[in-house]
Amino acid sequence: MWKSCSRCGRVHAVGYKCAAYTTPKSRTLDQKLRSTSRWQKKSEEIRAASNYLCELCKLEGKFEYNNIEVHHIIKLKDDSSKLLDNYNLIALCKKHHELADAGKIEASYLEELARCREEGSTPPGLQR
Repeated sequence: MWKSCSRCGRVHAVGYKCAAYTTPKSRTLDQKLRSTSRWQKKSEEIRAASNYLCELCKLEGKFEYNNIEVHHIIKLKDDSSKLLDNYNLIALCKKHHELADAGKIEASYLEELARCREEGSTPPGLQR
């Protein structure tokens, strides 16, 4: 007996396991945490607090508002309790987010910027 495969569209014998069929991989903890509505709301809150601008570009005198992402300064895999911690979150453009993930921007500097945003003080690069 033959049956049409919903995965590849070909016809296979009943009981045949098609190579196009793969079991879905289980999501990592940080992927699960980032899919919650609490994270979505917090992410929007951080973007709004930074006026939908990259916080590093602002210090450089640029106003980058495209592809703004919220970066976890301390990675979720290192400490998942910091998922919604405002002092651990910073709005960055895609370029700066990639640099921060690669460790090319110091975490202590990003923490200082997040602290300044939360406390309403002037960031280190703008003090006169």
